[in-house]
Amino acid sequence: MMSLSVKPVLASAVLLLASTAAHAGLTPYTSESAYLAAVGHTGVDTYNDLDWYEQDRYDSPLPRTAGDYGYTVSAGPKNQHIYVAGDVDGEWWLSTANDGDALTFNNFGNNISGAGGFFFGSDMGGYSLPGFSVRVTGIDSTGAEMSYVIDNSQVDSFFGFVSDAQMVSISVSSVHGPDDYVWATVNDFHLSVSPVPEPGSYAMMLAGLGLFGYSARRRQRGA
Repeated sequence: MMSLSVKPVLASAVLLLASTAAHAGLTPYTSESAYLAAVGHTGVDTYNDLDWYEQDRYDSPLPRTAGDYGYTVSAGPKNQHIYVAGDVDGEWWLSTANDGDALTFNNFGNNISGAGGFFFGSDMGGYSLPGFSVRVTGIDSTGAEMSYVIDNSQVDSFFGFVSDAQMVSISVSSVHGPDDYVWATVNDFHLSVSPVPEPGSYAMMLAGLGLFGYSARRRQRGA
């Protein structure tokens, strides 16, 4: 009799979890401040430690860290080399060797729920090329995929994704005509974890668990 009385409670819990999973997906952010408000702790990779003069070309996949969080970045599909770009000495960015290639960021930790950065275009010399469009694509652990085109991109064009699950990858590529020659470029790459629930959220969760237990006891007693 006890197992029968508890089943509806367990079924409700399973339905609640299924509903949560069904709504998992990606949320886009075009503002750095809005993105940071939606996530927890964030690490940023500035790329200023890279060397334009001694080694301006790096092989991919290139292992990197954004604060406390590790990841890799790769270029391709035509050319797997990653180049250093920038308008000012010492303030470096990442770019591709081929204007049609993408930069892909992946191999995040299991707790990473947000990824983003400043995405824009640069020219053959690695200098910023404002006014062109770049496409940013994110994929999370549920298989959800979303692409967004940043029109008229600038060096301060921020874009990020936040997932209800875990981020798997984010990539950027240029959107250009045959004679535009725009290289996909990124600066200040962000990796973030889910925000820590407020004390009130913990209280609501504990209250909900208490209601589940109370309901089970009532049903058992009634049986």
